[in-house]
Amino acid sequence: MTETTKRKNDPEGLKKRIISGALKTFAEFGMQGARLEQIAEHAQTTKRMVVYHFSNKENLYIEVLEQVYQAIRQHETGLNLASMTPIDAMTKLVEESFDYHVSHPDFMRLVCTENLLRGRYINQSARIKALNKSALDLLDDILSRGQQQGIFIQEVQTIDVHRLISSICVHHVSNRYTFNALFSPDNSEAESIRRNRQLAVTATLRYVRKMPSE
Repeated sequence: MTETTKRKNDPEGLKKRIISGALKTFAEFGMQGARLEQIAEHAQTTKRMVVYHFSNKENLYIEVLEQVYQAIRQHETGLNLASMTPIDAMTKLVEESFDYHVSHPDFMRLVCTENLLRGRYINQSARIKALNKSALDLLDDILSRGQQQGIFIQEVQTIDVHRLISSICVHHVSNRYTFNALFSPDNSEAESIRRNRQLAVTATLRYVRKMPSE
């Protein structure tokens, strides 16, 4: 069966393979270092077919960014946090965020790449900005319920809590090799994950909860 026939029979399947191959390639070599030939090889197709579906590397890169952000936001919205108490919901959100970053290192590498590019491509995508609104909406609901119940402090800002959670999750993945080599060379990967996961939960809850005297 020729490549053209495959495309006609399953164009969406081919596009998914290309996006998957592009994610691996961009995560490994960055936006500027990645080549369409490498992406095509990962997708078991040809450079011509990559160009046919996405026109150029920049369009494909933006598509990959949109896909990875959509995936993490869908994961979060599927946690059914609204049915939990504010404390349980906040704990669950932090734990799941941490676990997601650990299990999706290519997502983190792609985010680092885009930051090195100073957000050049993410700023071109209105879809990513719309998708990521759900992250703050989920967190805002948890905080609002906790504030109404007198559990969480009133002064806390949703964006600051999101930044706190992200900072620990991101740091564990993006800095784990250098940090462990410098400060905790004897720790196993499992021990680092356990400690940093608990740190993320503890730091977040202490930041948002009222103290007993308040």
